[in-house]
Amino acid sequence: MKKILLSFLMVIPVWGFSQSFQVNLQGQKQIGMAGAGTGVAMDEAAVFFNPGAVSFLKKNGVQGGVSPIFLKTVFNEAGSDRLEHNKSKVPTPFQAYAVFGKPDGRIRFGLGAYTPFGGAMHWDENWSGKYTVTSLDLHAIYIQPTVSIKLSDHVGIGGGLVYSMGKVDLRRAVPLTLNNGQSATAKLQGDSHNFGWNAGIYVETVSGVSIGVTHRSQVTATVEEGDAIFDVPAALAGGFPTKFNADLPLPATTSLGLGFYPSAKTTIAVDVNWVHWNKYKELAFEYNNNDRVENTRSPRNYHDSATLRLGVENQTTEAIALRAGIGYAFTPVGKGYVTPEVPDANRLLLSAGVGFKPTERLGIDFSFLYENIVARTETNIETGLSGTFKTVAYIPGIGLSYKF
Repeated sequence: MKKILLSFLMVIPVWGFSQSFQVNLQGQKQIGMAGAGTGVAMDEAAVFFNPGAVSFLKKNGVQGGVSPIFLKTVFNEAGSDRLEHNKSKVPTPFQAYAVFGKPDGRIRFGLGAYTPFGGAMHWDENWSGKYTVTSLDLHAIYIQPTVSIKLSDHVGIGGGLVYSMGKVDLRRAVPLTLNNGQSATAKLQGDSHNFGWNAGIYVETVSGVSIGVTHRSQVTATVEEGDAIFDVPAALAGGFPTKFNADLPLPATTSLGLGFYPSAKTTIAVDVNWVHWNKYKELAFEYNNNDRVENTRSPRNYHDSATLRLGVENQTTEAIALRAGIGYAFTPVGKGYVTPEVPDANRLLLSAGVGFKPTERLGIDFSFLYENIVARTETNIETGLSGTFKTVAYIPGIGLSYKF
């Protein structure tokens, strides 16, 4: 029994905090440009994309937006012709920013709240991988006060403290049978409250090209006294844990961005993001009761991964701006480590967007991002779950902004 439950608990991933669920939806304009924004000073979302560019914004303003994720995943177990689909559940990452201070001054201030990690994956309760996972709901909300200083007419630096709030709800079946004939179940729930930082530099060169470099630090999400809830036969319940502790790395990201301006109405943004996944070597859990469930140290051995992004904005008229973008993201998940919570693979990103200004101060932005994750056939080295995963994501978005 210990070996069965040990293997059951060891497959818990970083709660979806991987390339699959590293949510790059921090600004509606930037989403429409495939998420590129490090090397341009576009709007208040610079609080996230490059704090150094905040001091170059021409006006103060506030903005907010939301981008629901419609995730479609299908699994074909090895040796079977049956296709199993995830259930429809729509997470709604959001972003909100404010920038204030004297626009012609050297110091500007910003505040941001956004969702850089999160997701939802729900399978049928009796699907072929039910002992691995049946559902996962998670999110991490970052709150970031920011200071940006214009060192000269061409160079700005900035940084902000990040306060992270995380929450997870993971459920799966246990290889035991209840009196009613149903499978026993387990649920792990926990919260984390931790800190990190975000800093960047922004340069406008004499050639007209703008350059941005940023680094967002790793945040180690520490869960203490999380709830471990086992619905198992009463005769066995006393031997199962009720609490757990864990430390989970949310990776640092280093970005280089360039901005090109072929005309007064056209902006081209190019970003390269490097995500420091090499810090995620293993996942360790400690439980308050080890009679039936032992503490686990499960190897992950992720590697660093990169994302390439190219976006274009054209101010077609005074009131309308059109945007488009393309990108490609490389997975950090090595062979043998793919799980149904995070069925990750390399992915193609395609985006489009439109901005509308009904007044001089008010703006409405729409975006759409399509992610095509390459089909991946794997056998997990710990659980033995073997088959092919294929995922696509459709992400519409809308945002409102007001300048003052």
